[in-house]
Amino acid sequence: MTTFPNSPKLIKGGIALIDPQSAQVKTIISLQYNPESLTRTLQIQGITEGADRSEALRLKAPAVETIKFDAEIDATDQLELPDQNKIAVEQGIQPQLALLESLVQPTSAQLNNNNQLAQSGILEIAPMEAALAVFVWSKQRIVPVRVTDFTITEEAFDPSLNPTRAKVSIGLRVLSVEDLGFQHKGGSLFMTYLQNKEQSASKAATGSFATLGIGGIG
Repeated sequence: MTTFPNSPKLIKGGIALIDPQSAQVKTIISLQYNPESLTRTLQIQGITEGADRSEALRLKAPAVETIKFDAEIDATDQLELPDQNKIAVEQGIQPQLALLESLVQPTSAQLNNNNQLAQSGILEIAPMEAALAVFVWSKQRIVPVRVTDFTITEEAFDPSLNPTRAKVSIGLRVLSVEDLGFQHKGGSLFMTYLQNKEQSASKAATGSFATLGIGGIG
């Protein structure tokens, strides 16, 4: 890490977990190192094949956007200063991995509660609601997501077999107003995300027919 006083502050990407009822932030998970690449895929939601030809240009919903990236977690620097990093010495990167895994696991309290309901004879139990995950990648990209893929590759271990280095591959699906509705906190976050894209697009330089090597269309 540089110690120059005028060096820019490194902004980290991460995921915030928000209570879906109160909209209060429960946990913020910041990535130890920003991924070197981030893959986004947009699947257009157009009118299906076989529809009337007059509907060919209509969009029925926002595009389904997916995001994939690899996050690196490493305790090497912390292990060089054991007196200041006792948790890393005792558990390696287990706490960081467990925090990330909480994105895709119901809590033990939720499982116990559902079990008690089942034991009491309640036949229909509503699925457990997870916290709303919000992917933060700069001020312009704050978007509600659902984790769709999650793979952990542990690459190094200490003498007690605690992982000390790992790569976490995460796949996310952006949740739009089609998923959450306009009144949901996540729905309003998506609309802001979409409006930020529109504002950015309005600032992009546009070409001309001459750029395309033609005089016009028609």
